[in-house]
Amino acid sequence: MLRYLTAGESHGPLLTAIIDGLPAGVRVAAQDVNADLKRRQGGYGRGGRMKIESDAVEIASGIRHGYTLGSPVTLIVRNRDWENWDEIMSADESAALKGAARKVTRPRPGHADLTGGLKYGHRDLRNILERSSARETTMRVAAGALAKRLLDSFGISVLSWVIEIGGVHAGLVEENPEVLFKKAEGSQVRCPDEKASKAMMKRIDAAKAAGDSLGGAFEVVVTGVPPGLGSYAQWDRKLDARLSFALMSIQAIKGVETGMGFEAASRPGSEVHDEIFYKGGKARAARPALSDWWPQQPRFYRKTNNAGGMEGGMSNGEPIVMRAAMKPIPTLYKPLRSIDISSKMPFEASVERSDVTAVPAAAVIAESVTAIEIANAFLEKFGGDSIKEIARNYKGYLKDIAGY
Repeated sequence: MLRYLTAGESHGPLLTAIIDGLPAGVRVAAQDVNADLKRRQGGYGRGGRMKIESDAVEIASGIRHGYTLGSPVTLIVRNRDWENWDEIMSADESAALKGAARKVTRPRPGHADLTGGLKYGHRDLRNILERSSARETTMRVAAGALAKRLLDSFGISVLSWVIEIGGVHAGLVEENPEVLFKKAEGSQVRCPDEKASKAMMKRIDAAKAAGDSLGGAFEVVVTGVPPGLGSYAQWDRKLDARLSFALMSIQAIKGVETGMGFEAASRPGSEVHDEIFYKGGKARAARPALSDWWPQQPRFYRKTNNAGGMEGGMSNGEPIVMRAAMKPIPTLYKPLRSIDISSKMPFEASVERSDVTAVPAAAVIAESVTAIEIANAFLEKFGGDSIKEIARNYKGYLKDIAGY
């Protein structure tokens, strides 16, 4: 079982993740993690915090000489802005006695501030906003980078791109996912459609000038996944449910769909369900690379993928397709109205440093949480203590289903 925890506050000294369950022998370098951390910080419309922080991971345990040991991995990312917050966020009680707390009593609409204060009994809402901040996703991206390295060993890729920002929709043609991903990586808004990218940037500029914010939507596609990950046997083992849970856990995500999604509700069954076909495998080298194994197998396949690569709570061998909708960032430079929790007087909500939009970054975060869930399901199915053991199990399974 692959599991992880994150810890740390937005303006605390550092952020931490502990990842348990990674098998021995996964090749990992700090630059693999840093590359995704940099992608998370990018995107047109990001705010001032991204100009301060330049995230870089420190590997504190579980990796030696570039390979996982099979023991828990600890990752750390230090907050460069900590020097300006060391007294405000100090763990020492004396800092509060000095009056350094910079108490927050004015909850922002759309944030966790008020509900979190009610739940935990805090009268200083900074105790809520520091942890509920999307800064926490830094460590989910770091953990996801390790999961991606595990999946890479078996030819599984997790890709994403933006399909909408502020009502501007991308016009995507049916292209190879790797091609769409490459185009997205060359766009400031991570959209494969060049024309739509320019329109999105103009929409972001207009929102910024108006003191407003924008939401949008993105797509995550997983390629190279064999059939049989997840299970129909229990509700909490269904792969589509687990992936939906992971995507909904990202801050500001308000909707998730798989495959055709909500559109399936308005179509007849003949236009929704994917017909099944069969083809023989390609000729293989005497010792094929493991990453080439699944695509070359004789196998059942679908010519359409309306199900999004999952049927009955299990992967069916087609690419997994997920989409998520992100609400606009709730911190606005044109403040909304709220109520002070101490005085109960109305006011215009305070402004914490924020973005105009973070949809491109959310897509990168979505890759990470998706990779973790796919890796977890893969380990459940083919689990072992080392990459070599997992590879033996995986090869045996593919051999079995090839003769089905």
